[in-house]
Amino acid sequence: MSRHHGHDHGHIETPQLVDIDTGIYAYIQPDGTWWINNCGILAGADDAVLVDTCSTERRTRLFLENVERVTHGPVRAVVNTHHHGDHTHGNWLTRPAAVIGHRRCRESIIASGLPHFAGVFEPVDWGDIELEPPMVTFDDRIDVHCGDIHGELHYIGAPAHTTNDIVVWIPERRVLFTGDLVFNGGTPFMVMGSVEGSLAALDRLAEFDAEVIVPGHGPVCDLSVLDRLRRYDEFVLDLARRAIDAGVSALDAARDTDLGEFAELTDSERIVGNLHRAMFEMNGAEHGAPIDLVTAITEMVAYNGGKPLSCSA
Repeated sequence: MSRHHGHDHGHIETPQLVDIDTGIYAYIQPDGTWWINNCGILAGADDAVLVDTCSTERRTRLFLENVERVTHGPVRAVVNTHHHGDHTHGNWLTRPAAVIGHRRCRESIIASGLPHFAGVFEPVDWGDIELEPPMVTFDDRIDVHCGDIHGELHYIGAPAHTTNDIVVWIPERRVLFTGDLVFNGGTPFMVMGSVEGSLAALDRLAEFDAEVIVPGHGPVCDLSVLDRLRRYDEFVLDLARRAIDAGVSALDAARDTDLGEFAELTDSERIVGNLHRAMFEMNGAEHGAPIDLVTAITEMVAYNGGKPLSCSA
């Protein structure tokens, strides 16, 4: 079952501003569970480029206060690694910065609209969010420059965590911002992407040969994190095949399964959504095709004992 933490919703655990290399920072928000993401800062002498924003108004305002600690110049651009609200809800607070993302990122933010998760998560104070989708979009590759920092934005190539995942690669520094293609210490979530596609994406991430990985959630890490993520994806695919062969539902298969080494990961109820995605594709759906999200999320809550999913955003 999901790991609950008994959070105090009036308090934000102190984020970590990790100095990775000259002008490159990771903004790590503990504890990396639902809606508590990481961001990045590329700080030049006269300006800054951000990698993602946060899920709520107050979290993004705190992030921007930390940005001011490392640069006195304006934020000229924000790169969204994908469309999910924990990475994009704060975009509007950076105006007039240009927001950059994959073409499908813009489309998905507009289609998703404002938060509507009553009964799914513990109560969240979202703040006065205004949608701000990317105004600069691309399909495969675009570069950004901040002082002497050169960042390459690469579409990962196929549905994985979502249909619009990109990474920010800084080749001269060997630093890779992966967005939610990497969860470090948390259960991966592929219900809006593809489990098989996630495996392919992990191979693509390895090709960058990064020395430092800034994941979408969890502590800064290195390429060794990819091994456990591969094992998890393979675990989900194997369980999905056995469930289909036995005529068992995703929820029942999850309930009857020992998560083994993955039981220690936070937000373990994601196994249900991941099984829905894997079984959907094994039954003929295309990678990334729209899924019955209401059923998948409702059954994640059921796996969680019928209680809202733990969220301290």
